[in-house]
Amino acid sequence: MYKIIFLIQTKAQAFQPLVWALLVGTFISRAGFFMSIPFLGIYLHEIKGYENAITGAILGVSFFISTFASFLGGAWSDRFGRFPVMIFSMFVWAMVFIGMGLANQIWHFFLLNALNGFCRSLFEPTARALLVDVTPQDKRIDVFNIRYFAINIGGAIGPLVGLSLGTSTNSLMFLLTAIIYFICGILLMNCRTKYTISENNISPSEIVTMKSSMRIIASDKIFRFFLIGNIFTTGAYAQLDTTLSQYLGTENISIYSLLFAINAIAILILQFPIVKIMKKYLPLTALKLGSFLFALGIWGFGFSSSMILLVLSIILFTVGEILCFIIGDVLISDIAPGHLRGAYFGAAGLQFIGQSTGAWIGGVLLSVLGTNNGILIFGILALLTLSAYPFFQLGQTFLKKDVRLRQNTEIF
Repeated sequence: MYKIIFLIQTKAQAFQPLVWALLVGTFISRAGFFMSIPFLGIYLHEIKGYENAITGAILGVSFFISTFASFLGGAWSDRFGRFPVMIFSMFVWAMVFIGMGLANQIWHFFLLNALNGFCRSLFEPTARALLVDVTPQDKRIDVFNIRYFAINIGGAIGPLVGLSLGTSTNSLMFLLTAIIYFICGILLMNCRTKYTISENNISPSEIVTMKSSMRIIASDKIFRFFLIGNIFTTGAYAQLDTTLSQYLGTENISIYSLLFAINAIAILILQFPIVKIMKKYLPLTALKLGSFLFALGIWGFGFSSSMILLVLSIILFTVGEILCFIIGDVLISDIAPGHLRGAYFGAAGLQFIGQSTGAWIGGVLLSVLGTNNGILIFGILALLTLSAYPFFQLGQTFLKKDVRLRQNTEIF
């Protein structure tokens, strides 16, 4: 861990101070988010007494809204600037969590969690676009690597803090999360004042409407095939949180908890050396390898009778996760025109259709085939994951032909 922290410090010295501020802010906001949201389902069912179906619908509306509203967030950041959109989303987000702490009606939680998804869809693509705006081409992969590290550290610490403070039994944590988001909003305002930058690096003549930006994105073949492929890999990622937990069941909860812990630890240990190696290759080469390892890992989940195979499978799964999600952000930063980066990162939110669809398909397979057919169930899911490979291959074919990226692929 010390070596990883030292490596981050070394990389950070090459970044603008604003980049470091954004990365620290990412860690703080993610930790605050995971202090409360992972326990929302328990809070709604156990404390508020809502039925499982209602609780599931409330939890699902956030994901549904954020998937499609990301178009809006990205386009707004291109048109109105990165900082205004990020600051707006942070303060509204804080109000959302205050509302969750005070809400006492079902429709309150539906509305608030929908707004939660909306705020996420405003902030996430905008923050990623701003990181690209202020980072040189040859440093972007390092930025997204450290960003993913910060997200995972926040995701690991947040639930532990929430659990220790009894998040699932009271509304206090929602209010504490709101305070964290208010602080982040104030810090963003300070960054905007302190760091004088051209946020989007675009002239007024380059500003386009949301409709025009979507038309441009739709015509980008590289991005189109990347997005389709990522729908399948995002669907693969969903299997860890959904199908695998249902397949192992409560009688194997200790095994599932161990696999989940191995996934988190492996990300922290492996992501830096893996990304360092993959710098030598085209980004879509990394994505193709990632989809293949994702598929192998998922298929291995079916061999639940062997702990060794399960551990090996979760490690393969984790490497696929690292390759697909970190390198995917780098690819978007390379192919997106400067005045449309926000729109591109926003449009990438469509890939999470795969997460909801993948969870549903896994559930259907479990219901139809039963938990005694794990090898077949996860074999089918592995084949679906491999469907990403030909789309990444098509994207790479067009990438090699694309003149605007010929000079930008050297770092890979």
